[in-house]
Amino acid sequence: MNWYKRLAFCLLGWGSVGVVYSLTDALQADGFVLTPSVIDTALGFHPEAIWLYLSFFIVIPLAYLLAPAKRVKPLAHSMQFAAIGSGVIFLIFPTTLVYPQYQPQSSLSTQLLSQLIAVDSAQNLLPSLHVSLSILAGWALWQPHKWGRNIIFSSWILLICLSILLLKRHLFIDLVAGTALATVVICSYAQKASQRRANAYE
Repeated sequence: MNWYKRLAFCLLGWGSVGVVYSLTDALQADGFVLTPSVIDTALGFHPEAIWLYLSFFIVIPLAYLLAPAKRVKPLAHSMQFAAIGSGVIFLIFPTTLVYPQYQPQSSLSTQLLSQLIAVDSAQNLLPSLHVSLSILAGWALWQPHKWGRNIIFSSWILLICLSILLLKRHLFIDLVAGTALATVVICSYAQKASQRRANAYE
């Protein structure tokens, strides 16, 4: 598969997420304020995690460019399904949190965080699309027997998931919900693929 077809699927899949995210943010009611868990409190607030958080916007297009050709189209469709599932939850149960106070000009990290806050939604927390899309990217990138590559991308994705907690853009419950959503999407795709193979042999 050539690179422009890969980028077209990226636009189809990831672009759909952006549309759903923006529409639900505009249409939803005021969010229910989530309460931090013991884990959230223990981790604290670390503005320096902004760099890991923003690397999400690198790993997603990389997944489309580097995944095996047979995974590119499923990745786009999986992101669409994740977007629809998240969008329904965002509208039925909008959520927000009490965000930490900080000095916006105290460092480059806090300045960058302020710019992110200016364009991001204060709601759309549960489930975390940062987490679910990162896991879907990792699923697409995974290749048997290429352990070096698998370890690098898996570690990167785990750090992105951790960053949402350190940066207090999400709470631990959002991470759990995002992981559950990605798992459901992946399992649904695997089941459909298995059924297609079974039908092919009949």
